[in-house]
Amino acid sequence: MADQGHRPLRADAQRNRDKILTTAARVFTTEGLDAQMDRIAKEAGVGNATLYRNFPTREILVEAVYRNEVVQLCDAVLPLLAQKSPYEALRAWTRLFLDYVTTKYGMIDALRAIAAAGSNPYGHSREMIQEAVATLMEACTAAGTIRTDIPPTDISAALEGIALTSAGTEHRQQAERLLDLVLDGLKTRP
Repeated sequence: MADQGHRPLRADAQRNRDKILTTAARVFTTEGLDAQMDRIAKEAGVGNATLYRNFPTREILVEAVYRNEVVQLCDAVLPLLAQKSPYEALRAWTRLFLDYVTTKYGMIDALRAIAAAGSNPYGHSREMIQEAVATLMEACTAAGTIRTDIPPTDISAALEGIALTSAGTEHRQQAERLLDLVLDGLKTRP
């Protein structure tokens, strides 16, 4: 995705940018702010100049990774609905949400510092995620697989709560069990 206000990147430049973002997300998730920019460039298979041309500072890279993760999470909704039943798409998406929160958790100090400096790395992420949840729930409701009396905002709050209490790979199984408990509570009963 090209930056707003700039012309689209050449295909090779876009691939390099995407590799940097993917690698940085993984490295920030495991190492947090201790991640070295040189290591990110090396693991992405690009030179330091390419990394710094795209992301001149760590803060710019962190913000770009965060925004990219939100876009990928939300963009996954329609393909999941095309490949799975609505309920299974919702279930699969909640697992992607955990991945997103785990990545965000590894960058949380940097995101807070960026916000404290006056930038808003979160932008419209909450609205985008809320829209994704609503789309999944509407598909499930239309299929008759979930209750109609639970608003998407409640499910979003439950997802956020589970993710916050179970952030980190060491709590992944617990988080998935809690998600299944919430999703089971959404199902329509005969």
